[in-house]
Amino acid sequence: MALINGKGGVGKTTVTANVGGLLALSGWRVLVVDLDYQANLGLDLGYRHTPSDDDGLALAQSLAYGVDLKLLRDVRPGLDVVVGGSHIEGAAAALVSKAAQGKLLEARLSIAAMLDKLAADYDIILLDCPPGNDMLQSAAVAAARYVLIPVKTDDGSLEGMKITASRLESVIDLNPDMDLLGVLMFGSGTSATTVRREFSDQVVAALGGVDATPAMKAEIEHLVFTSYLRHSEATARKARGSGLLVHELDDKVKAAPKFWDQLKAGIKPQSVGPASAEGVADDLQAIAAEVVRRIQDKEAAMELANV
Repeated sequence: MALINGKGGVGKTTVTANVGGLLALSGWRVLVVDLDYQANLGLDLGYRHTPSDDDGLALAQSLAYGVDLKLLRDVRPGLDVVVGGSHIEGAAAALVSKAAQGKLLEARLSIAAMLDKLAADYDIILLDCPPGNDMLQSAAVAAARYVLIPVKTDDGSLEGMKITASRLESVIDLNPDMDLLGVLMFGSGTSATTVRREFSDQVVAALGGVDATPAMKAEIEHLVFTSYLRHSEATARKARGSGLLVHELDDKVKAAPKFWDQLKAGIKPQSVGPASAEGVADDLQAIAAEVVRRIQDKEAAMELANV
């Protein structure tokens, strides 16, 4: 599953890391592939700037030269990672060069070829896609069975969704089984029911256009996830700064001594993390559950169609 949007700052890495961690916690074998040169996934999972962080070198070598991929194993139990970082920019340039030399098909299928060697070892592979690299985005979509587009309600993010949708169409020839799993609202307020209704309308307008039929509009509305990820700067900053997934941060907050107990003990009260971590953790658990449900529904429909 590729998590992709042509616009940055829409929660791709947050959702990738946390949904991957929750699925692994549920017993899935999960591989997360960080295709972004910023490598924020390493901050969310706590391995950034450690000896195991190669800044995307192994990934770049695999993409550019086809060497076997080196993984960072068991970042969490059941969760392996392909590390991203600055070396990915060089690999992307190498793929563009291949395309210019008449090897466009090889470049477009580079991620698919890389993952084909190890896909059977995992229940799901999550691709955290960079916002601004056409070649890597196209190669990621060409490798994906499903695509999830996180979107904020601003115009730039919606425009990024439209660019992403056109990119999906451009790889149908290579990957006819690729399917859009849905569109996920990121950064919503907890009580913004009207905002979410308007968001659904915006998605319909962006993907369907003014000539969309009622049936097409209904189909696009179905793409919008029921679950969403609320905005909480305090939780996002604390989780990433601590190298913790949000449910792990929430567990720490709940296990910490209450401030009044610290006062009774003569200890200066210290906050382990914001109280908002619980709500964000609940959102991410709902998103993970909806991802699973949507995949299961699509797989069941496919099996029924093949009977």
